[in-house]
Amino acid sequence: MKPALAFKDPQVPIKWEDMPNGVLVADTISDYMQPWWPRIFGYHLLKLGSLSAQLDTTKAMINHQVNVCHSHPFGDVLAEIDDLPFQLHSVDACVLAHSLEFALDPHHILREIDRVLIPNGHLLISGFNPISLAGLNRYIPFRRQAVPWQGRFFTPMRIKDWLHLLGYEILADERFLHSSLVKPLDQKGWAGRHWQKFASNYLTMFGSVFLIVAKKRVHPLTPIRPKWQLRPNFQPVKVTSMQGHSRQ
Repeated sequence: MKPALAFKDPQVPIKWEDMPNGVLVADTISDYMQPWWPRIFGYHLLKLGSLSAQLDTTKAMINHQVNVCHSHPFGDVLAEIDDLPFQLHSVDACVLAHSLEFALDPHHILREIDRVLIPNGHLLISGFNPISLAGLNRYIPFRRQAVPWQGRFFTPMRIKDWLHLLGYEILADERFLHSSLVKPLDQKGWAGRHWQKFASNYLTMFGSVFLIVAKKRVHPLTPIRPKWQLRPNFQPVKVTSMQGHSRQ
C-alpha cells in the first residue's frame, strides 16, 4: 500500500475542463448529490477547492455557501484547504471534490475538516477510483504524467477507513461512470446507455468515480457519580480487663 503522504507537488486541476470528460464528471457528481441535499440542514456549507466550488449545490437546504480556494476566480475565501480559517465546530457540511488525490497530506485535510465540522455534520467526498477502467490509465506510460492520472488515487475503502478512525458514520458509497474517461463519453447513445446500466447493476465497485457521504458522530461523555461507601460504625471490641483477676 502506497503511503498517503506525498513528497512532491502534483499538478492540481483548477477547472473541470482541465480533465478529460471533466464537465461530465462534475455534472454526474452533482446529480448524485441531489438526493442528499434535502436531508442536510444547517447554516454554513463549505465547498473546499476550486473543483468543489464549481459543483451545482443550488438545491441544498443550506443557503450560506462559502467557496474556499487559493485563487480568485472561484474562491469567496482565499485559503488552503488544509489550513481553514474557521473556528472549531462552526460548519454544518463540507464538500470535498477530487482534492485528496492531489494533496500532499490527505490525512491533514480530513483532520482539518473534522476540526471545523460540527457534531453530526456531513461530509461529501468525491474522487477517482483506482480499481476501475479510469484507474488503469495510471499504468500507461504516455498517460501517467497527464492530468488527472498523475495524481494519487485512493480506493474508497481506504478513505472510509480514514473516516472511521475520525469517528464518522458512512451513509453512502456510490460509484458511477464505468469508463476509462479518456475519450468523449456518450451516455445518450444506445451502447453507452446500456453499458452504463449493466455496469451499474453488476460491476458497481468498478465505477471510475465515487461519492462518499459521511456523518460526524461525537458521543457525549456521561459523567458517572462515584459510589461512595460509608465507613461502618466503630464498635469497640470487648476485652477482658486485667483488673478482673485477683492476685493469688
